[in-house]
Amino acid sequence: MRIVFMGTPDFASASLQRLLEEGFDVVGVFTQPDKPKGRGMGLALSPVKELALQAGLPVFQPEKMRDGSALSILRELRPDILVVVAYGRILPDDILALPPYGAINVHGSLLPRYRGAAPIQWAVLNGDKITGVSTMYLAHDMDAGDVIYTAETEIGEFETSGELFDRLKEMGAELLVKTLRDLEVGAAPRIPQDPSQASYVKMLDKSLCPINWEQTPRQIVKQICGLQPWPVATMELQGTVYKVFSAAYTDTKTGKTPGSLVSTGPEGIEIACGGGETLRITELQAPGKKRMKAADFLRGHPLNA
Repeated sequence: MRIVFMGTPDFASASLQRLLEEGFDVVGVFTQPDKPKGRGMGLALSPVKELALQAGLPVFQPEKMRDGSALSILRELRPDILVVVAYGRILPDDILALPPYGAINVHGSLLPRYRGAAPIQWAVLNGDKITGVSTMYLAHDMDAGDVIYTAETEIGEFETSGELFDRLKEMGAELLVKTLRDLEVGAAPRIPQDPSQASYVKMLDKSLCPINWEQTPRQIVKQICGLQPWPVATMELQGTVYKVFSAAYTDTKTGKTPGSLVSTGPEGIEIACGGGETLRITELQAPGKKRMKAADFLRGHPLNA
């Protein structure tokens, strides 16, 4: 089976790495164009491109997918199937129709839940206890194709999006191998999605960062965990905005206004939340400073409750 792989970030490179390890015939790799990065604005290669070059695979980086150039390349490569993992581009119908086995995708959610961008982060942000990965056939509508397989996993109570991302990329790679093996022998199922159960999520942005202390402690913990490694939750305390990296639950009850400082100590900074509960901030970062434990921060920056 001749495979053309399409992907860009680290989540995708894990799947490509697994295909190479398993001996699949990857005849070409598509990834997004190199982008300026860092202070020198030098062009940075995507993780998928770096891996493909190391493996000696031909790499293609079309600026557009609808001007015929990508289709022309694919016709020359003659793929039996397209494998698409976090490519970041919508494939037009003429490309989807080209390979005999069609195009399949690895998606970081249990479809039809969380179609669209940032499904891993939103599962954490929304406080879900279970998430997973899906393989599916690509269709005209975004993430709406028939599902092939899914794999579930529990989300840890204090697991960050970055930590969950690292687990799901490996699960996705494993599921992709199973999917391709079964497709080759005609044993892969094809399960239509139920549109009534579909939900859509958007990209993250910095408007999500400020903590609303009217929320419950668990909602705030999930915000802190869900916004790591980017864009990171923030709180304003006594006129200064801090990045917040971790927190812990308490048994304290308080009559203070949500957002008020309740106490400080070796365990961290306790702040009033909605419903008369509190949350203890245990790791934070002041402007221009390094990320540090709240106890270490308090030694040099005493706060008055």
